[in-house]
Amino acid sequence: MRSMRQAGLVLGLMVCCSANAWSADPPKGNGPQRFDLSARASLIDARAQEHPEIGFVFQDAKGKPTDLQHAVVDTRTTSRGQLVIWLMGHNQGLFERVSGYGLHGIHVHYANGWFGKLDARHRDDGTSLGKIRLEAATGEDHSPLINIPKPDSLEERSLQFVKWLAKEHPAGHWDQFLTDNQRDLHWDKVILCGISHGSTTAARFAKHKKVARVVMFSGPRDQLESWQGFPSATPENRYFGFTHVLDSGWTGDHYCRSWQMLGLAQFGPLVNVDEVPAPFGNSRRLITNSDVKNDANRAHSMVVPGGAAAKDSSGKFIHEAVWRYLFTHPVEQIGPPVPPEADCRLDLRK
Repeated sequence: MRSMRQAGLVLGLMVCCSANAWSADPPKGNGPQRFDLSARASLIDARAQEHPEIGFVFQDAKGKPTDLQHAVVDTRTTSRGQLVIWLMGHNQGLFERVSGYGLHGIHVHYANGWFGKLDARHRDDGTSLGKIRLEAATGEDHSPLINIPKPDSLEERSLQFVKWLAKEHPAGHWDQFLTDNQRDLHWDKVILCGISHGSTTAARFAKHKKVARVVMFSGPRDQLESWQGFPSATPENRYFGFTHVLDSGWTGDHYCRSWQMLGLAQFGPLVNVDEVPAPFGNSRRLITNSDVKNDANRAHSMVVPGGAAAKDSSGKFIHEAVWRYLFTHPVEQIGPPVPPEADCRLDLRK
């Protein structure tokens, strides 16, 4: 049960922001346009709870809401009938692009604040991270270290948000992603994606549940775990990765290890997107060595639209074709199988 303080917070915000959970004025008109929508998770689902023990709360120390969720659909485009679920903080540039490709998109607030709370013993024991990720994604009891109920999981937050969107924004045709009884999403229509921590959880969840595609920016990590090699509910040709070669996750062999364990060498060699044009040999393993001023932190974040992304002399992003490829390339079109790279270490405990 929520505390009285939490209940009071929700009531106050309902008065402030309206009982139907819009964070701003609802979209006006149903004519063809890009709809950028947002709503608070705690107002969409009364079962939602805070978990301060893992830093998962509905507002920050200054009272700013932290559970705002975002959605996008562009009704001017031909719909591809797929839903992108983005697992990190909202990225408006990414949302503008995926909606332009004919995809629906949502960003959900789920209980993922546990990562920095783990002690080194559990963090590095080779099993705990994958179990926690799966519990955060499903709300099922996979780990003894945390207790994340179903309403606060990625799976349930996504379902409740899409149900709310279907009701509040019928022009977006969000109902196509709901089962007939509205008790679940059509996960076979879902593209899971994220960067870093988010890409790692996306890949872990896709091992557990079949999805349409997984887009992994700067990831996956969990470099001491074995779940990347587990049997996968999602066919291996549906995993797509993109990273910069100066990212510490690449120089430390974290990403190449995960990509090999996921079986991605079956679908083509490593491809440098700055040297090979789209469709990049139909490979699932894309890298870039574009100029980041030798900054590993910028290298980590430059693979998605934003301030760190590489631009040409005219100020245009140089990886537009890469982003489109990752989200729209037909999954049945694959590159030739190649041997795993011998210089990628699989045992990182040595």
